[in-house]
Amino acid sequence: MHEKTDSTVMKVGEMGYSFVEAAGYSDGKFYGMEPSEFKSLVEESGMVFLGSHAGYGLPDSSNWDITMQWWDEAIAAHKKAGVEYIVQPWMGKEGYSSLEGLKKYCEYFEAVGQKCSEEGIRFGYHNHSGEFKKLEGETIYDFMLKNTDPSKVMFQMDLYWVIEGGADPVQYFEKYPGRFWLWHVKDEKEVGASGKVDFERIFAHKEAAGVKYYIVEQEEYNYPPLESVEKSLEYLLDADFVK
Repeated sequence: MHEKTDSTVMKVGEMGYSFVEAAGYSDGKFYGMEPSEFKSLVEESGMVFLGSHAGYGLPDSSNWDITMQWWDEAIAAHKKAGVEYIVQPWMGKEGYSSLEGLKKYCEYFEAVGQKCSEEGIRFGYHNHSGEFKKLEGETIYDFMLKNTDPSKVMFQMDLYWVIEGGADPVQYFEKYPGRFWLWHVKDEKEVGASGKVDFERIFAHKEAAGVKYYIVEQEEYNYPPLESVEKSLEYLLDADFVK
């Protein structure tokens, strides 16, 4: 049942990647596997199960308790898996339609972040390009950075989507130093292939960002997926500015 997942994880480990970020959490499992089972697979492949994407929609007073119960169960599963962090990679329409809705998301993320912190896990938010639009005169991403407690909510910056949104990652590092615990090192396809992202300039400001881990994310491919992922790794390993 899990043969495809097993094979993919093992091949990624053979390439030389050192850790994995999951994007397949559901109902207490990762890609249909028990937390300890997936953790073991990753470790047997020579890597660390570092973190995971997971999320739940914005609750209101009628379903706040149900939502927090979902998070309690999710955090428990992630704790069993030994991850360092959980990242929510999306918001619902409420976060993009009014500052009131966005403020509710910020308060919600702080509540989730508090729960995660109590279990020794960091909580964060991952952007796409929509967070760089204006909402009632405020840039959504800036509002989130200004209205979340750094001790409860860190940010996983997707470098490619920042640029696609018309913004500059370096300006954010300088304006909000230390907030960007994680980077999604992403390009249009293979990392470094499009010429759209000035990775050298961005990496020169890694200290200001506060980044701890670089995660390659790839959604489009010029080659078979595993070959593309390997090419992205080779680009970063060969780049003097990454070291």
